[in-house]
Amino acid sequence: MKLYILRHGDAVTHISPDPERPLSSIGEQEVASVAQRCAERLKNVEQVISSPYLRARQTAAILLRTLSGQFPDYTNELLINPLITPAGQLHELGVFIEALDSDEVLLVSHQPLVGNLITFLTADDAHGAITTANLAALDVSAFARGGAELLWLERPE
Repeated sequence: MKLYILRHGDAVTHISPDPERPLSSIGEQEVASVAQRCAERLKNVEQVISSPYLRARQTAAILLRTLSGQFPDYTNELLINPLITPAGQLHELGVFIEALDSDEVLLVSHQPLVGNLITFLTADDAHGAITTANLAALDVSAFARGGAELLWLERPE
C-alpha cells in the first residue's frame, strides 16, 4: 500500500478550542503549493481521510480541489476519522489502515502523530521535523515498526 501522510498547513494560533483553529492564509498557500507540485503523484489516491479538526479538514479540501481541478475524472469524498487527531494512537490507527481495501491512501493529520507514524513505520527518525504542509509518501508492506520505506518527503516552497 502507498500511504501518503500530510500535515495540515499553518494555522491561526490564538483560537480556542484547539480543534476549531482554521488555516492561516500562509497555511492555505503552503498546502496549495504542495498539492500543485504533487498532484501527478497523488492522482491514484483512492481514499483521503482527515482528522476532524478544522485545519486538517481545510487542508484536505484544498488538496481534493487541486486533484479534481487537474484530473476531471478524479472523484473522491473526504472521510473524517477521529483516530488521526494529534493524540491518535498508532496501534488503533494501524488496525484501521490495515482494514482499508485501498492501494493508495492519504491521511491529513497533526503533530505529533504524523512524525510518530513516519518514524514508527520507517524505523528511522532521520527525515527531520514534519513541519506544516509536509507531505510524505511511504510504501507500506506491513503496519509494524520498520514495515515501510519512505519514498519521498515534500515540503512547501
